[in-house]
Amino acid sequence: MEDFFYKQPVPIDFGAGKIRKLPEIIKQTGGKKGILISAPSMLRQGIAQDIMKEAGGALTAVFSSIQQNPTVKNTDDCARMLREEGADFAVAIVGGSVLDCAKAAACIAQTPYSASAFLAKAQTLVQPGIPLIAIPTTSGTASEVTNVSVLTDTKKGIKALISSDFLYPAYALVDPELTLSCPKHVTASSGLDVLAHSLEAYYGKKHQPYTDMAAERAAALVFEYLLPAYHEPGNLQARAKMSEASVTAGLAFNMTQTAAAHACSYPLTQEFGIAHGEACAFTLPSFWRLNSVEGPESGRLEAFSRCLGFKDADALAGRIDEMKKEMGLITTLEEAGIETEADLDRLVAASFAPNMQNSPVNITKDKLKVMYSRLAGGKVKLA
Repeated sequence: MEDFFYKQPVPIDFGAGKIRKLPEIIKQTGGKKGILISAPSMLRQGIAQDIMKEAGGALTAVFSSIQQNPTVKNTDDCARMLREEGADFAVAIVGGSVLDCAKAAACIAQTPYSASAFLAKAQTLVQPGIPLIAIPTTSGTASEVTNVSVLTDTKKGIKALISSDFLYPAYALVDPELTLSCPKHVTASSGLDVLAHSLEAYYGKKHQPYTDMAAERAAALVFEYLLPAYHEPGNLQARAKMSEASVTAGLAFNMTQTAAAHACSYPLTQEFGIAHGEACAFTLPSFWRLNSVEGPESGRLEAFSRCLGFKDADALAGRIDEMKKEMGLITTLEEAGIETEADLDRLVAASFAPNMQNSPVNITKDKLKVMYSRLAGGKVKLA
């Protein structure tokens, strides 16, 4: 008899045009003075200014100094503005990775510490932050419904996560219309991040019936709608389905956590400059194949692949590779910037984040190097 626990405390308000409900939602939070956390591009396009006008004076300032892979400094600067403005709520309308920064800042603003202390586990969040209304503009990380924040400490050269139930946003407003302006590469990379969340949630050691259901639904949506969203950026139905896939995958991996493909993505992003979702997708087919032929989850992965309409697990993995090529994403070590065996050894050594242990097949450095070597396009000088 199976035991499991499932939790999702964030209200999810989903639908095209839902951004117009923002003033009403702000009133529901009881907030009187807040700041808008947004991206520089939304300021340039005038979207941030329009949102502030619609808020009727409840939003008094904008913070937009956040990198695509948010840093400890970005988070500390945002927390400082929240304190200086005396904000009692915040609205974040940003892409998923940047949303991680907003979530952390909303909590850290209530403390005297730097984000680096929480990232290094020297401090633990012990109280809720100010309420955050999370509005994603990409279909990828599902940060609007999760309790983690992934940040980079540039001084220490590490990318890691803070995890706490206090990081859950107060409200998730998901409007697919906001994703219509996503550049094609962002659509591709973030969409494959959704697929990584789905597949890793399905085979991760912490999977359970409710996360399995969400993972299967999310993966099916990605396989059907990511390419239409990529090739037809104005296709609102495809965009809406990808938004649904992103949130649904979040409902899965928030409980299971991610696994090996995400562990490998950190050095690919940090040291080789590859976008997060693209970095996850680089090894995702390899780990799907590995876990379908070895370990305790092999039968489940084969059944899952057939349920999604594929001949077998290898065919599902092959479809991911086809999608990557069609969308112009990296498929070989050389394209990733790994040009020597020394580069490869450095990548392997840096790939063992804690979520590597969430994979059902034990991954050793030797096993990982062999797997990476199979992704060589023939030009890397390997012993």
